[in-house]
Amino acid sequence: MYLFLGMLAASDLGLSLVTFPTMLHIFWLDARELTFPACFTQMFFIHTFQVVESAVILAMAFDRYVAISQHLHYSTILTHRVIGKIGLIIVIRTLTVQVHLPILLKRLCFCGSNVLSHSYCLHPDIIKLSCSNTRVSSIYGLFVVLSTMGLDFLLILLSYVLILKTVLSIASHGGRLKALNTCISHLCAVVLFFTTRICLCMLHRFGPRLPSHVYVTMANMHFLIPPVMNPIVYVVKTKQIRDKVLKLFFKK
Repeated sequence: MYLFLGMLAASDLGLSLVTFPTMLHIFWLDARELTFPACFTQMFFIHTFQVVESAVILAMAFDRYVAISQHLHYSTILTHRVIGKIGLIIVIRTLTVQVHLPILLKRLCFCGSNVLSHSYCLHPDIIKLSCSNTRVSSIYGLFVVLSTMGLDFLLILLSYVLILKTVLSIASHGGRLKALNTCISHLCAVVLFFTTRICLCMLHRFGPRLPSHVYVTMANMHFLIPPVMNPIVYVVKTKQIRDKVLKLFFKK
């Protein structure tokens, strides 16, 4: 569990490092221009860390299922070797699907007004600025979202169906509550990450044209809230982490 938490923290930190400098550049220096190579680079890393975080949350759902259904064999099933392989698969899958996005964008022509609706570069937002045919890039972008975060979300739902099935088979009421309590932190991470992401993606691709501040607010919520709230949720709900944090501030 702690290795997966480390992966989640790394993906949150990476997403923050990619998005915060641009936002601070705008708010502090009022510098609102960005070159296309820099924009494409930022877009690549933003979507890469998004897909990594989605996959890590899926791996954590599998971790919770094994911990509840196979608690006696938990340490023998999820060994360090297995977790290392899971981490490697996450990285390979992410790079395989993400590396093509900037390549396809470089083939497009951009003319006229090149004003983004966010403080950073997102694939659907960049596509809207092109004055050439964006059909291939748009279809591939949608395929990436559905085959990574969309599939991950469905598998997370499936894992919780299996978890509920296992919990309901526990005889004692106290045992059921104890098993479900171990999933609360992870459920919070799922809600924090996927709710705003799904809403933002649907608005960009299928929703009506809304005022720009709606897109900006939802995107900022998606990129700011999970990195802030995930540590708080896991510190509050995980006794071992909470004790370590308290010892840092109250050593006596």
